Amino acid sequence: MTTLTKTYEPLTETTAIELAIKLHFFENSTSINCKEIGDGNLNLVFHLTDENNKGVIIKQALPYAKVVGESWPLTLKRAQIESNSLKEAAKHVPSLVPTVYYTDEHLAITVMEDLSHLTISRKGLMNGEDYPLLSEHIGQFLAKTLFYTSDFGLNQQKKKLLQQQFANPELCKITEDLVFTDPFYDSETNNFERELLPVVSEIWNDSSLKLEVAKLKYSFLTNGEALLHGDLHTGSIFASNNETKVIDPEFAFFGPIGFDVGQFFANLIVNALSREPQKQGVLFDHINKTWDVFTTEFTKQWTLDSVEYFTKTEGYLSYVFQSILEDTIGYAGCELIRRTIGLAHVADLDNIPSIETRLKAKTKALQLGKYFILNRANIHSVEDFIQVSLQHVQQ
Repeated sequence: MTTLTKTYEPLTETTAIELAIKLHFFENSTSINCKEIGDGNLNLVFHLTDENNKGVIIKQALPYAKVVGESWPLTLKRAQIESNSLKEAAKHVPSLVPTVYYTDEHLAITVMEDLSHLTISRKGLMNGEDYPLLSEHIGQFLAKTLFYTSDFGLNQQKKKLLQQQFANPELCKITEDLVFTDPFYDSETNNFERELLPVVSEIWNDSSLKLEVAKLKYSFLTNGEALLHGDLHTGSIFASNNETKVIDPEFAFFGPIGFDVGQFFANLIVNALSREPQKQGVLFDHINKTWDVFTTEFTKQWTLDSVEYFTKTEGYLSYVFQSILEDTIGYAGCELIRRTIGLAHVADLDNIPSIETRLKAKTKALQLGKYFILNRANIHSVEDFIQVSLQHVQQ
């Protein structure tokens, strides 16, 4: 590949085209179109195509958070972490992540497979799509990426070396603050409708809830079970009726397995809250199927590929799954609360046109999130988790 200048500058549509030409991605093209498509909080994303409909995506990290501006500086190292995470996932689930073609650590650039034929699953779900294979694919993604980077599927020494590669303190700090801390007190980063203040105040003044959140945060800080995606919501998944691609793992780090699972579950519940009651069932079917595929595949890998002697011990796998489920429920609760009153909202709830319906849905999200956090140890199966969810969502 051509050697590029190592002076960092944010790309524009023009310079993104120049970069693609220098890297020989469009050697035989006479016309290249480029459109900035990034709508996230942290990065620039460009979609480039030529006259033959050949396309690539160029993603560049910005040295600050777009959602706030230059007053919130961020490391550019996250671009390399994202690229490395995609490459690691491709070892285990190559069909479920985009192919990485090129990376440049100094320019904070990743060039990857064009996924424009797919739709961000959050947008599709909001438009009534069901994505019949979504849960099958995400269950596979979770089982394989998490098992093979855990002490069950990876030699402990190799795992410790891999952990060094994915030290990600700045982006972890964002999660620690925006998921586990700020929503639970009157922080200036919070953002919610004033009509929600009574239920929000209950959360802020609930010492029992804060104690449980503190426990979950401590586990997030200290429990390096496996390499997580770190931000596995429906906005980080491209999908169609027969294809799924997980994107944007720049928050990747070694943490508790239940965090990835819980984030995904919570965002399915958020979408259910935005739907009419008769259209909510498919979201809970996805939760059930995801957990079934995850546990089935994890068990298969545990049986065939475990490197840990004690995986042969009767009852150990059941203990591991129960621990993961408890964490999943607690982290889902935190995600529901932070997506409702924290800094980064989700369109599922914010785009509900009726103010009255929107406030009702957000109140349910807060109440359900609180219930999950406080009662996670008493919910012993995913069926019970779904039943509790339905009781709150459909009340």
